[in-house]
Amino acid sequence: MRKEMNISPEAFEKFLTWLDPNREAAGMKYEEIRRRLIRILVCRGCTAGEELADETINRVIGKMPGLADSYIGDPAIYFYGVVRKVHHEWLKVSRVPHPLPPPAPDSPEQKEQEYGCLDSCMNQLTAENRELILEYYKEERHAKIVHRKELAEKLGIAVNALRIRAHRIRADLQECVENCLAGAIANETFRGIVH
Repeated sequence: MRKEMNISPEAFEKFLTWLDPNREAAGMKYEEIRRRLIRILVCRGCTAGEELADETINRVIGKMPGLADSYIGDPAIYFYGVVRKVHHEWLKVSRVPHPLPPPAPDSPEQKEQEYGCLDSCMNQLTAENRELILEYYKEERHAKIVHRKELAEKLGIAVNALRIRAHRIRADLQECVENCLAGAIANETFRGIVH
């Protein structure tokens, strides 16, 4: 990550004018862009959302001499490209230097037990939640994004609300599966002691 940049008052003024010629509207746009950047970073699991949002804004301000005259379109979109780069840099720096070794592969019996627990837990969901979670994880890559937008529209909710619902259902499923597996291990141990 870069060190603190010194931003001149002139560069900041040019930045605000680039956002909007009206000073008050520019200030509101600035705050909205910053909030969105923080939200993007937090949704990506970033623990330094505010710091990286400010770093992103500083980098954009640093490019003002050439950017303000050459960039065409909504300024907010430019920030999203810069925040992606800043986030990637943060990921590189924040990675653990010695990653943990991958877990040992599950035996066929363990996998069968996990799938059995997942099946059981899926059957405990309401029909609506079961259908939602199956639809939510249905597609891959770009098709997944399009499918989730369509699913949100079908349900009459925002994509973010859909994401939250799916997260809650998945968390419940995970807890159910973990409890099921813990019970299965306890039963195996008990059987071993009895026999």
